Amino acid sequence: MSIIVQKFGGTSVANPDACARVVSRILEARSGGHDVVAVVSAMGRKPAPYSTDSLIELAERGGANMSPREQDAIIACGEIISSVVLVSALAAAGCPAVSLTGGQAGIITDDAFGDARIRKIDPKRILEALAQGKVAVVAGFQGATESGDITTLGRGGSDTTAAALGAVLEADVIEIFTDVEGIMTADPRIVPEARYQETMAYADLLEMANLGAKVVHQRAVEIAMQSRIPLLIRSTFSDARGTLVTDGASKPGLPVSVPDRFISGVTCLGGMAQVTLAEADFNSTGRVLDVFTTLADECISVDMISVFPERIAFIVAAKQADHAIGALRGIGLAAQANLGCAKVSVVGAGMRGVPGVMSKVVRALHNTGVRILQTSDSHHSISCLVPEADMERAARALHAEFELSR
Repeated sequence: MSIIVQKFGGTSVANPDACARVVSRILEARSGGHDVVAVVSAMGRKPAPYSTDSLIELAERGGANMSPREQDAIIACGEIISSVVLVSALAAAGCPAVSLTGGQAGIITDDAFGDARIRKIDPKRILEALAQGKVAVVAGFQGATESGDITTLGRGGSDTTAAALGAVLEADVIEIFTDVEGIMTADPRIVPEARYQETMAYADLLEMANLGAKVVHQRAVEIAMQSRIPLLIRSTFSDARGTLVTDGASKPGLPVSVPDRFISGVTCLGGMAQVTLAEADFNSTGRVLDVFTTLADECISVDMISVFPERIAFIVAAKQADHAIGALRGIGLAAQANLGCAKVSVVGAGMRGVPGVMSKVVRALHNTGVRILQTSDSHHSISCLVPEADMERAARALHAEFELSR
């Protein structure tokens, strides 16, 4: 059995014309001899009546604070509505299909309502539908607990649904249909010279997702990478080939190469604050532990961490800066927050072991007059904290330095 999992985002099912394009994508895959599992998001975006944000507002209209369980129950309705609408459109086109909620599709999660994790998947009902010659249309972003309560998987959950189903069904490919034509070397609103990439490595896309790129959710990339199932990021609205994401190998009929380029993209993340603690004795690991345990207890996420005997620096979301300063003051530490910061990164699995990458990063920012406030790196990325006012200038300079428009 040759199976393709196709995920369609909210804009892909937002209106009849868009839905007709989705039907054509599914029929095209079936005509190629594939069984199709379609995963759908809620229809459109706010203020569309069935978008996730609109349903949240509807749930809160009564004024009382709803429990997370009840919130998940109404939020999940958006994807269920989309699945039924798509089944109706497929039936009108002569294609048999059946809609399944996440729970009916066999997706079992923990009970962390609002941000549940998938524990297991029993695809029995999906396989039954495919054996009957039907398209299985699954409501994304959701599952159910062992006891049957509806859960949602957090933002980007429909991507996660598609990747998880692709893994358990051993799909040939997971196609993520969206309103863009693939993965670009940078955000084109910031870097006009950005271009689409035909192929890229899982590691690069995962790093880009971690550093702020929002085309595909990072958990979905992790699942695809672990199961070694190709991801194809495509547009519902054009015939562009899209971006194929693999580990360098692939399955018959798909491109096999990943570009031999040590930098594949530039990402930006604004709205950050740099927090520093100085003039304190951090020679004791116990005192360092106090800092990060306190922040963890307050559910404050930290990044770009630097620890020195007399100084600690890290970044947090600007909206959490006051919270972090207050929490640290509570354990007798005076911290300062530098607001108005942004994180600009170059990403590329090929940079590992290549000398001179940091030199090029610093040269690009120096020549553009952008001040570096802090840096961090991994095997696949180098990140620089810069003034947010200089974020776009920094991104364009790095994109040009590494010749990513070619």
